[in-house]
Amino acid sequence: MLKSILTVLLFVSASVAFAHGESSKIPGPNRGRVLVQVEPHAEFFVTAERKVRLTFVDDHGKPVAPPAGVNATLITGARSAPVTMLFVTEGEGAGASLLSITPLPAGENLPAILRVQTAAAAAPTTVRFQINLARCGECDRAEYACVCAH
Repeated sequence: MLKSILTVLLFVSASVAFAHGESSKIPGPNRGRVLVQVEPHAEFFVTAERKVRLTFVDDHGKPVAPPAGVNATLITGARSAPVTMLFVTEGEGAGASLLSITPLPAGENLPAILRVQTAAAAAPTTVRFQINLARCGECDRAEYACVCAH
């Protein structure tokens, strides 16, 4: 019973934080990192092939179709030799996402500058973070997508 109550409280607090756009650790539908700075929010996920998938989600974490004309670039890699990654749309409707054309460069902990432009007339949103691919011992997600309190 106590476990059920704690699960409900955790879900409610995550939903409230998500709806208010807070930068708390919100789990994405693919076990990636939800970027609340982007509107609609976008889940950043590194695939097994080291490609980056951006899945747009609503305020409840459910996948939605990418905005028409969305554009994204990711700058990552060694600071002395940065790599710019481009994205293409894959799929249709709510199952669609943006997928990087090339895989991430070598390394397990890369700096990232992601720019997402959701409309042609809109200014791009820039999000800076680390892509740490090491596994968290508590939640078994990659550290960049960890949802633990640490």
